[in-house]
Amino acid sequence: VYGFARFLCELLERTRAKQVAIAFDESLTTSFRNEIYPDYKANRDPAPPDLERQFKWCRSVTECLGLPAYSSPEYEADDLIGTLAEVWKERGHELRIISSDKDLAQLIGDGDAWWDFARKRRLDSGQIRERFGVGPEQIPDYLALTGDTVDNIPGVPGIGPKTAAALMAHFGTLEAIYERLGEVPHLSIRGARSLAGKLRDHQPAAMLARQLTEIRRDIPALVAHPRVERGDPDLAGLDELMDHLGFGALLRNRLKKLCQEEAPK
Repeated sequence: VYGFARFLCELLERTRAKQVAIAFDESLTTSFRNEIYPDYKANRDPAPPDLERQFKWCRSVTECLGLPAYSSPEYEADDLIGTLAEVWKERGHELRIISSDKDLAQLIGDGDAWWDFARKRRLDSGQIRERFGVGPEQIPDYLALTGDTVDNIPGVPGIGPKTAAALMAHFGTLEAIYERLGEVPHLSIRGARSLAGKLRDHQPAAMLARQLTEIRRDIPALVAHPRVERGDPDLAGLDELMDHLGFGALLRNRLKKLCQEEAPK
C-alpha cells in the first residue's frame, strides 16, 4: 500500500493531471475470458489474504484522493482502461496509459503514449512498432500467434516473436494469414515450409487466443458514465486510513498537499 501511495504521489506531482482514472482487477477466475477458456490465468496462484487486504486499502487510498476507481467481476482492468480510452479518444483527448503490461500497448493511437512509469519508459505508436515489430493495432493478433505465458494463453507452437512479427508485416492480420495460408511456404521466413502446417493444425487455438488477447472497449456501464475527472478528496478518511496503516507524516503530508492543490475549484 505504501508503494502504491508513493506511486500515486509521484505520478500526480509530476503530471498535475486533472483527468485520471485507476482500474483494479477483482478476480483471476470470473472474467468473461474464463468462460471462453477456463484455463485462462490458471497458472497464477491466488493472492494470499494479506495481499488481498492491501489491494482493498490501495483502492481506499485512491478514493480518498478523489480519483475515480473502477473494478468489475466480469471485466479485467485492461478492459476498463480500454473502454475509458475509447470513449475519451472519440471525444478528442490524447491518452497516457500508465502500465508495464504490453497488452495495453494495443490501445495507443496517434498522440497517445504507453508509459511504463517505474522504468521511465514512454512509447508512442511508432516506438511501439519499433519495440515489438508490430503496430499497436496488431498486438492482439501477434499475441495470439506467440501466446502469452503470463496469462496462460498457448498460441501456436513454434512461432516466436520474430516469426509472428514477420507474418504480421506480410499479412497484416491473423484473419488474412488463414485466408492466404498458401502463401506462407513461399515467404522468406526461417522454417516457412513447415510453418503453414503448424498454423493449420493450430488454427482453432489461434482463433481462440485472439478472443482472449483483444482488450474490450465497449463495457456498457463505462460507455454511459466514463468519469475521469478528479473529485473532492476525503481528507478525514485519508487521515483515518493513514493512522490505521501506521504511515508517517512524510507520505501523509505529500498526499494531503496534492489534495489541497488539485481539488476542483
